[in-house]
Amino acid sequence: MHDRFNASEWLLDRRVDAGDGDRVAIRCQGVSTTYAELLALVERVAASLRVLGLRPEERVAMAVLDSVEFVAVFLGAMRIGAVPLPMNPLLPGRDLGVIVADSRARLLVMSAARAEVLEDLLSGAPEVESVVVATHGSFDADRPPIAPVGGSARTVSWDDFLGLAVGGDGSACETWAESPGFWLCTSGSTGYPKLAMHRHGDLPVTNEAFGRAVLGVSADDRCYSVGPIFHAYGLGNSLTFPLAAGATAILDPTRPPTPACVGELVTGESPTLFFCIPTFYAALNASTLPDDTFRTVRFGVSAAEPLPAETFNRFRERFGVTVLDGIGSTEMLHIYLSNQPGSVRAGTSGTPVPGYEVRLVDERGADQPPGVPGQLAVRGASAAVGYWCRSDTTRSTFRGEWMFTGDLYDRDSDGFYTYLGRVDDMLRVGGEWVSPAEVESVLIEHAGVLEAALVGYRDDEGILRPVAHVAAVESRGAEGVAALEVALTAHCRERLAGFKRPRRYVFVDELPKTATGKIQRFRLRD
Repeated sequence: MHDRFNASEWLLDRRVDAGDGDRVAIRCQGVSTTYAELLALVERVAASLRVLGLRPEERVAMAVLDSVEFVAVFLGAMRIGAVPLPMNPLLPGRDLGVIVADSRARLLVMSAARAEVLEDLLSGAPEVESVVVATHGSFDADRPPIAPVGGSARTVSWDDFLGLAVGGDGSACETWAESPGFWLCTSGSTGYPKLAMHRHGDLPVTNEAFGRAVLGVSADDRCYSVGPIFHAYGLGNSLTFPLAAGATAILDPTRPPTPACVGELVTGESPTLFFCIPTFYAALNASTLPDDTFRTVRFGVSAAEPLPAETFNRFRERFGVTVLDGIGSTEMLHIYLSNQPGSVRAGTSGTPVPGYEVRLVDERGADQPPGVPGQLAVRGASAAVGYWCRSDTTRSTFRGEWMFTGDLYDRDSDGFYTYLGRVDDMLRVGGEWVSPAEVESVLIEHAGVLEAALVGYRDDEGILRPVAHVAAVESRGAEGVAALEVALTAHCRERLAGFKRPRRYVFVDELPKTATGKIQRFRLRD
């Protein structure tokens, strides 16, 4: 027989049983929710889901903003053995419908702020029977009631949904660590997302490996993540790590965030751990926030894309905070390669996180020595069991105990790993390999550049040339753009070999990205 394990009990009942019921679990919009209050809410959600007919291992699709309600639905579903599927709530309804239909979820929970896309969503997901509309305190205080939707799906308000729990059963289901736990959407940096399937037991693995071993999260910490909670990175930052330690998670439903609103929240809530993404660290560097804004933060954390050394240095020099940059994935649930306290090397992804092993391999799967680039493969106990209904992709990604990331890395003699780009993003120019990450880091060193992305294009003779897409720190007219291009050409001539230098510059207001900050290079190539 399997040993009983339910992630909802592990995160909440355990804390209340240990006497932490009065501690603050979540701060959202200036309102505190204690561990005892959160457990009671999760039990009500669990009971209500049962009344709606949800059974173990059935999916609950979630298009919910960062909020107490998100946590309650996610853990309430897992509590009864169902499988929550968080999605990016800012996606168009048509795109959300594709994901919901793929998952075959019969129940959808959606934030009231996104109700305008509900009709489009349901048109593509006809199997949905019930829609629960979640409201988030003062965030939705003036929002009009949600009108019933057409078709066979019934709409239930948040209050009516919780009212179903009266006399219901909110107890935890008999699950174990290997039980189906939750599904997460991959980032979609190469197109439509896949659904990575995780188990109940994957949450404590990432907490032990990164939350405890790297960050040392304690009950005194206050965790704030700019990275949204629906993604693997944000889920660890805003749910797993703080709740496992009895700490406080700071949530904000405002999307998309801006440097000004983030600065205001940091000043008011005094987080001790700040989780962000490279493009937003660059935006904070370019902002007018006071230099002491992050004075309560003991560490910053970065993931999703590599953090350029220039961005790291600017942030530390200006705000006095060291950022631990690393790489993780939806498939592995959180960060498995990272710079760590006392062992930081700017411009690298650091070294393996305790509990994970990594390799660099060539096209045949042979290990590469230090100084020779190779595809990064990783293994650890938090690996997803595969992708839902994607057998071929599952087989090519998960090979035995190893997950092949598709990321090209180099390893130096000290064991630090440097990101070179996606295996399929590398450019073969004049018979030489060009790493987009290397060129982008050089471009970002220029004071006029906020962010950059390099892709290849073929000229009239069919020869591949590097083209740089650049977002400037400030808007410029035609003359200003021309002057910046001249300056960047000179800047790259001093720092890059000739075959690596961009042959064209395309200036954009912003680069296309996923919700987690990964650049969608396929859109730039298109």
